[in-house]
Amino acid sequence: MTFSRPNGRLAAALLILLASCAAIAAIAAPQLARKPAAGLPRYGMAVYSDLCVNGDSGEFGGQRITLQRFNEVDTVIYEYTAGGLSWPVVASDVNIDPRGRQLYFTVKPPDGEERTISGKLSADAQLLTLDGGYCGDAQVPMRLARIGDFGRKAAACKACPEHKPVAPPGQPDGAPQA
Repeated sequence: MTFSRPNGRLAAALLILLASCAAIAAIAAPQLARKPAAGLPRYGMAVYSDLCVNGDSGEFGGQRITLQRFNEVDTVIYEYTAGGLSWPVVASDVNIDPRGRQLYFTVKPPDGEERTISGKLSADAQLLTLDGGYCGDAQVPMRLARIGDFGRKAAACKACPEHKPVAPPGQPDGAPQA
């Protein structure tokens, strides 16, 4: 059996094909190696919650925010405790910044006034920090962790920290007032 040498045209065509495959691989490799963007995905669902169980009464405490992101609109379902877990409240005026780092929405509970809730998401979207109001202290933000295990038992509620007196502007903390 004898092998013949490829003619010049065939060798040139193979060389061009090999060079173009190498060029495509060099261009595509950095794009394939990029990690997906961390943070809140543009589509899907995320649940943030600080729900806990009171050890003495066995009642739930805290709140849960379910964020649903669709092509046309973002929706929020808000649940909170008022002795027992409330009926879900569908929020209106849901706004999420394009980077997925800040959000606000408006809710009107059946037994309360309409209010706007705003917060910031951590860079990895695993923590939602709501502006003010933890344990009745407007200076302490509420932190809701993103829930991935929906079958887990709720943690025990922690006691609220004692309120620190707020010093008037111009006075150091703890200084006696005149």
